[in-house]
Amino acid sequence: MTDFLFNALLAGLGVALVAGPLGCFVVWRRMAYFGDTLAHSALLGVSLGVLLGINISITVAAVPLLMALGLVLLEQRGILSLDTLLGILSHSALATGLVLISLLPDVRVDLMSLLFGDLLSVTVDDLWIIYVVAASVLVLLLLLWKPLINITVHTELASVEGVNVSVVRTALMLITALVIAIAMKIVGVLLITALLIIPAATARRISSTPEQMAVMASLVAMLTVVMGLAMSWYSDAPAGPSVVVCAALLFLLSLAAPQRG
Repeated sequence: MTDFLFNALLAGLGVALVAGPLGCFVVWRRMAYFGDTLAHSALLGVSLGVLLGINISITVAAVPLLMALGLVLLEQRGILSLDTLLGILSHSALATGLVLISLLPDVRVDLMSLLFGDLLSVTVDDLWIIYVVAASVLVLLLLLWKPLINITVHTELASVEGVNVSVVRTALMLITALVIAIAMKIVGVLLITALLIIPAATARRISSTPEQMAVMASLVAMLTVVMGLAMSWYSDAPAGPSVVVCAALLFLLSLAAPQRG
């Protein structure tokens, strides 16, 4: 197997491993639009990195993190409903990122790879970043698993039982921002949320407990990466969209299974 394909496989599996359990919370808490907003802000991070001459990996992580914190503050102030805020910030971040990129005539930016991923160009340095972030996110999810489940099931009851709902919710948003930052290289800005949602939705059909769903979601996501890379290799289709197409196919197959959860 050539090095670039092996790196792509390792990168995809690393992201899929952590996208599974995190995607479960995105599905349970109906955070799909939130994921889109952070994904669009990642493109703004790319354009700011290029414009300011800063390492793109730093700005791609920093901008979604700042966006998540900003959403928390705006939601707490109650200026507008959350879905309205998400709509404003999501499209504003995407449009601003595209405008900034267009204003950089002396810099060549592969817009298609930003929007739809460039899995086959993953380097060893990218792998280190992906696995360090993925390991950190998995540790945080394990530590926060019970509080996250509690606030997902019943926020008020969790608060009465001593869970700091605001801190836990903010932590989940920041974790989501980190995963989106490392997933951008894999499937691109426009498809990141699909990698979070579709495997989790598939796992929901064949799981009966939250823990089982989290594990199954990771396995399904990893399988879609393998299938997507194989599809890309043999059909010369773009790797990122191929992964999402395979995830959608697995979801359609799961509809034939009886609902367990």
